[in-house]
Amino acid sequence: MSTAPASDPRRAGGMTAGPAVRRCAERAEISRWSLWWSLAAVLQLAACSNPEMSDRSQAAMGAAAPAPMAVEAATDAGGDAAEASFLAYEHNASITLPADAIGARMQEAQQACTSARFGACVVLNVRQQGGDWPSGALGMRIAPQGVEPMIALASAGADLGSRSTHAEDLAVLVRDNDLARERLAKERERLQEFAARRDLAVADMIALSRQLADTEAQLERAGREAAQHRRRIETQLLTLEFRPTSIQANRNQIWLAIRDSGQTLAAGVAWTIRALAFTLPLLLLVIVVLAWRRRSRHRRQG
Repeated sequence: MSTAPASDPRRAGGMTAGPAVRRCAERAEISRWSLWWSLAAVLQLAACSNPEMSDRSQAAMGAAAPAPMAVEAATDAGGDAAEASFLAYEHNASITLPADAIGARMQEAQQACTSARFGACVVLNVRQQGGDWPSGALGMRIAPQGVEPMIALASAGADLGSRSTHAEDLAVLVRDNDLARERLAKERERLQEFAARRDLAVADMIALSRQLADTEAQLERAGREAAQHRRRIETQLLTLEFRPTSIQANRNQIWLAIRDSGQTLAAGVAWTIRALAFTLPLLLLVIVVLAWRRRSRHRRQG
C-alpha cells in the first residue's frame, strides 16, 4: 500500500510564518502613524503655548504668498494710466478784477502764451469789449503743465470767480482711426502691387488709378484726424474770462440809468403821443354815440 509523502518542513514553516509576518507589519504601520500623530500634537501644543512663534510662521507664509490687493491695485493703476492717456481736457476760468485792468491782464496772459513761458502754447481766440460793460476772453491751447501757472498769472491780485474742467475720452476714436489707417495702408499696398503688373488693360489701369487715388485721399484724411487727436490729447484747451467787479458793474448801471434818463423820458412821451393818436378815433366815436343818445332822450321827454 502506498504511503503519504512526508510533509516538507520548509513549506510548513512558511505557511505558519506568513500570518505572523503580516501581523508584525500591521503593528509597525500603526506604530509609525501613531508616532506621526503624536509629533503633530506636540508641535500644535508648542505653537499654542508660544503665540509669537505662531505669528512669525503665519507672517512668513503670508509674505511668501502674493498679495492680491497689491496686484489688483497695480492692475487698476495701469488701466487708469492707459485710459488717462486718451483724455482731452478743457478748462474754463472766470476772473474778476477792476475794469481798467482787464486789458493789461489779457495782454500779459497773451504775451506769456505766445512766448511759451509755461510750455508750448497757441492763442486760439481773443475777445475784448470796452465801453460801459468791459469784459474780455482769451482762449488758448497749452501744454498740461502750463495750465495752473497760466491761471495763476491771470488771476494774480484778482478773484478767481469760478473754474470748471471737462474731459472727453478719445480712446474709441483713436482706436478706430488706427484700425482705419492700418486697413487703408494695406489696401494701398495691394493696389500698388496690382498697378506694378504689366498685363493690365487700359480700362483696368484707369479704374485701379482711381481706386488708388481714393484710398490715398482717405489715408491722408485719417492721418489728419489722428494728428488732431494727438493735439487734443497732448495739449489742453484753456479759456480765461475776465469780468469787472460787481461794485463797478452796479455803478455802471446807475450811471447808465442817469445818463439815459433823457432818452427814456423822450421815449415815454413819444409812446404816449402814439397811444393817444391810436385811440383818438375811438374817442371821437364814443363822443358821437353819447351825444346821439342824449339827443334821443331829450326828444322822448319833450
